[in-house]
This record gives sequence, C-alpha cells and structure tokens, in this order.
Amino acid sequence: MTFTPHGKHLIAGEWVGSDQQFMSEPAHGPAHPFSVGTVDLVNRACEAAEDAFWSYGYSTREERARFLDTIADEIEARAEAITQIGTQETGLPEGRLQGERGRTTGQLRLFADHIRKGEYLDRRVDAALPDRKPAARPEIRLVERPIGPVAVFGASNFPLAFSTAGGDTAAALAAGCPVVVKGHSAHPGTGEIIAEAVAAAIVKCGVHPGVFSLIQGGRRDVGTALVQHPRIKAVGFTGSLGGGRALFDLCAQRPEPIPFFGELGSVNPMFLMPQAMAARAEEIGAGWAGSLTMGAGQFCTNPGISVVIDGPEADRFTSAAKAGLEKVGPQVMLTEGIAKAYRDGKERFESRNSVTPVHTTESSGREANPNLYETTAEAYLQDHALGEEVFGPLGLIVRVSSVDEMVKLAKGFEGQLTTTIHMDAGDLADAQKLRPVLERKAGRVLVNGFPTGVEVVDAMVHGGPYPASTNFGATSVGTLSIRRFLRPVSYQGFPEELLPEDLR
Repeated sequence: MTFTPHGKHLIAGEWVGSDQQFMSEPAHGPAHPFSVGTVDLVNRACEAAEDAFWSYGYSTREERARFLDTIADEIEARAEAITQIGTQETGLPEGRLQGERGRTTGQLRLFADHIRKGEYLDRRVDAALPDRKPAARPEIRLVERPIGPVAVFGASNFPLAFSTAGGDTAAALAAGCPVVVKGHSAHPGTGEIIAEAVAAAIVKCGVHPGVFSLIQGGRRDVGTALVQHPRIKAVGFTGSLGGGRALFDLCAQRPEPIPFFGELGSVNPMFLMPQAMAARAEEIGAGWAGSLTMGAGQFCTNPGISVVIDGPEADRFTSAAKAGLEKVGPQVMLTEGIAKAYRDGKERFESRNSVTPVHTTESSGREANPNLYETTAEAYLQDHALGEEVFGPLGLIVRVSSVDEMVKLAKGFEGQLTTTIHMDAGDLADAQKLRPVLERKAGRVLVNGFPTGVEVVDAMVHGGPYPASTNFGATSVGTLSIRRFLRPVSYQGFPEELLPEDLR
C-alpha cells in the first residue's frame, strides 16, 4: 500500500490548503509539497476546539474510550502506508516504525481501558454532618474535570509515538480535551496519514470534528499564535531545550498563564559501582555502546554520560565501549539540521582541553558516526557545557576517585529524565549513598539497565526536574500523563441529579 500526501491541513474535519508551500526533506524517496501553516488556521482550529469542548468535554468515559480505540484501529488499518512514508521521511528502519506504531496504538488502547475504570478521576466524598456544632457541614464531593483545548507540538525523533496521535494527544483526548496539533516539518507526510486516521475515527464515532486539528509546518509565528491563543488551556511539547524554553516563556507571559508540559531532553548519567565493575566491566561497556548508538542516539533517554571510579576496571570498561562503537557504521539522522547540530556538538567537545578523545570519527551530510570522550570529575564540574545534551551517538566517560566523589558529582548534575546505577550485591551500601541524590535529580531511576526504551505503563514517569522537563510533577508517558489535562473541582451541597455523571 502506497501513500502520496496531498499536503493540506486538517481543520475541524476539513482538509484546507494555504497559499505558501514547503517541500519535505525525506531521507530517501520523493519529496512532497505541503501547505505552510498560518495564524488564521490557528485561530480557526482553536475556535473549533473550544466549540467541540462543550460536547466532548462532557461526553462519557465510554464514549471517549471508544473514540481512542477507534483511532488505534484506523492507524492499524493504514499500517503499511504509515511505515512506507515514515521510513522515507525519517530514514528510520521499517522495524523501528512498526514498533513505534504498535506503541502508539498500544497507548491509545491503554488509555481507553484506564479511563473506563475511572480511578484516574480521584473521586472523593466527605459526607454531610447536619448535626455538627456549632455549624453543620454540607456534603462535599471532588472529581477531576478536563481543562479545555490543548496544543500539542509534534516531536522530531518520534514521528508516531510523540507526534500527531502520540502520548500528549492521547492523554488530552482521554481527559476530555480537544487537541490542536502543530505538526513537525521533519515528517509532515507521516503526520498527515495519522491525521487521516483520526478524522476517520471522528466520523465513525460521531464526535464533534473540532476535537482534533493538524496544522502543518509554518513559520515561528504559527507556534507563537498557538500557545498564546486564549482558547488553549495547556501545551504539550517534546523537543529542544531552547525551543521549549521559548514556548514556556510565552505561556507564562499570556494574560492568562497556562501550564506548559515540556520534555526538553537529558544526558541521563549512569553511575557504575565498584563491585559491578570488577565483575562485568566489559559487559557494561558493550551494553552502553549499544544503548548509546541505538537509533543514531536520537532518544531523549540516550545515556550520554558514564561515571566510573578511575583504575583498571575503568580502563576495561572504556576499552569495551570503544570496541563496541568501532563496530557501528554511519547512521542516517532524522534531518539535516539534527545532523549538523550533532557535528557542532562534537566540535564543542573537540575544542576543550578538559576532555580526552577515546574514539573520534567524522560525520557528513545526514549521517552520524559515534564519538567517545573522557574527562575528570573536577573538569566536568568546572565546565557546564560538558553537561549539555548532544543529540546523537556521543558519549562522555567521567572518571572519579571514589564513591564519595561520585556522590559529589551527582549532586552537581542538573535535572534529568533518567539516572542509572549499575551494581552488584556488594555495592548495596554505596548505592544507598547515591540513591537519594539520584531520585532528587531524575523522574526515573534504574538499576542494572539502560534507559533507552520507555515502557507505557501505569507506573512510568517520563519527566524530571528542569531542564529535563518544565513540570517535575508530571509525566509525558504512562497513564499518569492524563492528569496533566485535568483539574480538581469540588461540588458542595449538590443534589444528586445535578452532579456530573462520574460523581453520582
């Protein structure tokens, strides 16, 4: 099954073009023209979303669950075409696109099942106390309610799971919030075919068409207009620190400030304990090389830094990591811009006397080769730039003198999406020193694993203290992500018939 994009925006059930166009930049295959987004389209989509909220925001949980399930069905019905256009645009292999499609439909169905159960509503009831002295107490009930239309920005590195119908969109729709998606120009055709699936589900389920719109491409003013539109009540974003911080500031500067749920990246440090290193330094080094280069290192959970105690075990680990990287050939990156940013990040490391090259390669065009450097704890703490994310297969080994210096270094890290401890049973006392620091620094702490690969489950947290994300109390993955788009409302003294259905 082949798919040829028509290049239009989906605005409240209608495919709409615009005067200006941009060309896609696929890794292989034909380029296609796409309409450029405009501020007028943003206004139309946001007003339609507000209109849709008055029905969709008050629909039943079963109606919304059926809608989510139907979106998943419509995506699967287009499976081959999604893989075809997705691989062309991103350069990702077919297996990766197929797996990501399964993750996307899986989280839609997981959220459908979750809202059917109703536990996410956090329902609370305090009974009336009519005989209480000196004053009676009325009955008070609480339930979580949807906040209104939500803006979602598609991610460059996940054309399915974090884009058009990805985690942010699924969570908002599950909560009862219409969505306006700003598509990512790295994969506009993939965004279009997913939007077709959502549009088909809207028709099948009889949902207000304003519940979902997709605006393609566009200049910076399109994103600005979207986050500042008065109908938008929250924003979901996955992307760079610079771009996310700019949008976060715009949300805060609105006459009505709104929450910005930005996932902005991380270096995801790993801490290697002495006993584990003595027993399996080579195994950990080889595993790190594999995780570091998975998907050309284009994951926000890419473990970019390993912290080791200097000595023979550190040498064994470094040699194994280097050997693993030497086996990895050039990999296609998602866009020309991302590939250039990777080369610039490598140059930043090359320009510093504080780092020593372990394995360096040259990259060109849209391809990336892995690189590895090492430094000391003292040098790392004195050079803030060494802790900035390089999006791609670049790793840094930081050598420390002891576990105590490892703990000191950990305290110097900024907020992270993940941190990892590699340990054996004999490392328990040392790991106990480190754990309180790591849990304060990250949303997810791992033992004896690698953070690439984020399970979509109830207990997952994909977020962390700034700059990993802009809201440390939220997650962009898992069922807890739905609560970002809800707010608690108390109902005092209500007759049963007037209460929302979920509180009766």
